[in-house]
Order: sequence, then structure tokens, then C-alpha cells
Amino acid sequence: MQTEQLYVEYRSLLVGLAYRMLGSASDAEDIVQDAFIALAELSGEQVRNMKAYLCKMVSNRCIDRLRSARHKRELYVGPWLPEPVMTDQTSSGLNDPQDRYVFKESLSTAYLLLLQQLSWTERAVFLLREVMQFEYDEIADIVGKSSTNCRQIFRRAKRSIGEMPIATGVVQARTTELVQRFTSALASGSIPQLLEVLADDAVLQSDGGGKVRAAVNPINGADRISRFFFGILSKADASYSFELREFNGLTGIVTYTGGQVHGVLTFRAEEERITNLYYVVNPEKLAHLVELSKPTQ
Repeated sequence: MQTEQLYVEYRSLLVGLAYRMLGSASDAEDIVQDAFIALAELSGEQVRNMKAYLCKMVSNRCIDRLRSARHKRELYVGPWLPEPVMTDQTSSGLNDPQDRYVFKESLSTAYLLLLQQLSWTERAVFLLREVMQFEYDEIADIVGKSSTNCRQIFRRAKRSIGEMPIATGVVQARTTELVQRFTSALASGSIPQLLEVLADDAVLQSDGGGKVRAAVNPINGADRISRFFFGILSKADASYSFELREFNGLTGIVTYTGGQVHGVLTFRAEEERITNLYYVVNPEKLAHLVELSKPTQ
């Protein structure tokens, strides 16, 4: 099969794997492009299982990227959050409906943050088994460990992160309702309405990466979170606006200043309340969302 055909068939699968490994959509795209360039340069090598071979190439490149970026991550200013990706019907890239692997349920910000708690090898084994449904013998070939060892790694990873917050249809509908109520409260300036949708012990993490002003420490509690957002609105100029869009499989909010994307806010909900808010304002993590920009009036 020609490299171009393989690219069409496996691109979204591989980008999805790399994105879940790295938490960076732009890096995921770069790694997959690099893998296919390397594949095209192979001269006559016979590959028995092309899907597994490509996953191995991408997994190894992801681990190399994570290893080289380890020091940078240790020095990261404030909370680190994954790059938000659009997953509504008008978006492209990670949301390819023809690929069974790239499905929304395992893309939520909460899910990706739990994956970050795993070691690089644990993350690869977990994703290859839990999401991609590879057999342990296949995973062993990909990560260079025995089948028995991969089985143990998977069980350890599963145990260490507990129950993954899967974005099922019920969760998606509930999150959409809560986010709509959240934005309605902001638009009307009603603190009581906002407090109604936030859990008392809700936590807001804000990722500015030291590039722009953001809360360096998590903001805990519904009251403090409410004051944070109404403080933003009180200081915003007339060009500030926000709208609902789907990010990482769940309804979120994109904020604008001067028609340009300023931030993306995603959520986690439990028991009819919002428990976690993730606000990415680091411009480097929003650069791939330039298509969302609006013409200035």
C-alpha cells in the first residue's frame, strides 16, 4: 500500500494516540507527519502489521518528545492543561467520524489529566489496550516488553488512575445543560445562579503558561470561582465575548477579545453540579484554533 493511502487510512488514529500521549494537538500532528516521512523513506522493508508498526513509530516518538520536554514541564508556570481540541461537527483533525478510535468519550480534559499521572510507558500500554483494543501480544511488540509485563503494566495503570471520567451521551447532555446555565448566569450577572451550578468544592485551574496573566494556583470553592469570573467581566472591554462550542467531546466555552480567541474553558460535572473548570489562556495552546477567530466589527 502506498504511503499516501496509509496516511488517509491511519492518520486520525495516530493523531488521536499522539494527542492522548502528549496533550498537545500541534505536537501530535508534527509527530504523525514525521512518522509518515520516515515510513516513506523505508526501502523495501516488509511490514507484517502496518497498523501496529505505525503505532510503534508514533509511540516511540511521543516518548522521545516527552523525555526531551521533561525539564520544560518541570519549570512550567502554574497548572499545566492539555491543548483544547474542537470536536463538534464543523471541526476537523481529531474528530474524524470514519475512525472508530478517535471517539469523544476518551478526549475529555479530566481524562487527559488522569493519563498525565501515568509514566510514559504506562500511558502507551493503557491507551493501546483500553482505547485501541490491541491484544497484549501486539502491545508487547509495540512497546518492546513481554506480553505478561504489558498485562501487569496495564493493571497497574488502571489501578493507579481509578475510574476514568468517560464522556458518555448522558454526561455530554448533563454537561451541556450545566454549561448553558453557567453562561446564562454570567450574562445576567447573577452570582446566586452561578453558585447553583457549581459544586461547593469546585476547583478552577487556569493555564497561562507564564505567557499571559492567569491564576498560578488552583482556585478552590464556588464562591471564589464566581468572584474570579465576575472579576474578569468587570474589567473586560466591549470587545470581550464568549460562545458555546464543543471541546474534547463536551460542551465548553470559547472566549474572545477583539475577535481573537482569548481562552477555552472546559468542564467536568458530577451529580448535577460542575466540579472542575479548566481554563486555557496560554496563547501557544490556542494557536491551532485560529479558525475560530471572528472579524472585528
